[in-house]
Amino acid sequence: MAVSGAILAATFIGIFTEGVHGFHRSKFAMGGAAAMIVAGQIMGFYDPELALQAIDWNVVFLLGAMMTIVSIMIPTGGFQALAYRIADISNGRQFMLLALLGTAVTVISLLLDNVTTVVIFGPLIILICQALKVSPVPYLLATALLSDTGGVATLVGDPPNLMIGSAANIDFDTFFIHMGGIVFAAWISILLAQKWLFSRELRQETTQPDFSNLEKLADPQTWYAALGVLATMVVLFIIHQALHWEPWMVAVLGLTILLFIGKNVDMDRTFQDVEMSLLMFFVSLFVLVGGVEHSHFLEYVGQYIRPFVESDLLLASIVLMWGAAFLSAMIDNIPFTAAMIPILLGFEQQGINITPLWWALAIGVGMGGNGTHLGSTANVFIVTISERLAKDTGDESMRITPGLWFRKGTPAMLLTLLTSSILMWMFFDFFAEPLSAHPASP
Repeated sequence: MAVSGAILAATFIGIFTEGVHGFHRSKFAMGGAAAMIVAGQIMGFYDPELALQAIDWNVVFLLGAMMTIVSIMIPTGGFQALAYRIADISNGRQFMLLALLGTAVTVISLLLDNVTTVVIFGPLIILICQALKVSPVPYLLATALLSDTGGVATLVGDPPNLMIGSAANIDFDTFFIHMGGIVFAAWISILLAQKWLFSRELRQETTQPDFSNLEKLADPQTWYAALGVLATMVVLFIIHQALHWEPWMVAVLGLTILLFIGKNVDMDRTFQDVEMSLLMFFVSLFVLVGGVEHSHFLEYVGQYIRPFVESDLLLASIVLMWGAAFLSAMIDNIPFTAAMIPILLGFEQQGINITPLWWALAIGVGMGGNGTHLGSTANVFIVTISERLAKDTGDESMRITPGLWFRKGTPAMLLTLLTSSILMWMFFDFFAEPLSAHPASP
């Protein structure tokens, strides 16, 4: 237990201090996984065969397939056309533009990775705001906040959700039924918070250029084919248990169909855009945490938490939600989720109803990303392009600084957590309904 705990701690420290030493987090995850296998084999608690069994391939294949679908959709120009269409509809009304862009970002983040969403929309927002002669800062910040929030609603919207859903055998519709209402309330609260926090900027008068000539698709056949495939995938995600399919099968089937019906899809370029470093990060984390679990270190940690969970499950759920949120605001939420899952599964094996803890963990790690400018990769990208814009224009007001995020973004996180806590308290019986009441994945 001491050796596995030390390897886990050293690996997480390396991952969380990525910005200090300059080594990519995947390198530390791979190093920690290798060290865990070697130490486990020497000491008799882990080996390569157990390491392979510890990898949740459902998460890896599902995430990889969704990344590939996105890489096919981006060159079609569909996302760009959507953004310009929204700008045209808003007709110079700034809050209307904020709400419409926020809606688009949130809806896209239900199915696609939130990092991809902001990578697509961030530069487009800058172009739209430059045409309107207004500050892009409120829109960039809202895009990051709402993409993080939207991803909480579905099983495929955020990587931690994939991990939680796969570990707890939560199907797509059960996840959405429980998280959809909370995310909708959080979405409303973020929009209202941004309207109040940026009231001065959103009152500025705008010029309304003609965006209609920018709404043309570069590859309409592939774009509409991709939309049709995504719609079909949503239906299959909802009924995947009746089909006895894991979610990864739905994603891979959708990708396969799109590869055939998409126009001139370049296989080499398509798969080249998949973030293999992120997939390797997941694989390594599963191997790492699997070794810690086999050493019984997590059981040792869990015995100190168990009395609190047994005495007041509602309070434990809310504490986990807020704790996960604040930790996710400071560090990467994926390793934290990977470490928490075996602890919660250990409680379940001891006969404790941990269902509300699953929902609390998903809410906390998802909403917590909004807390700081480093809370999620989407936030980091938005801050980076704002800094580049400030440098190019010589206007420091275009820069999203840590202080600005603390004043405008952190209140949004606190508001969404407060809203989520109230809803968790009001409908706790619903969130505490054991998952065994729902059909489990085969």
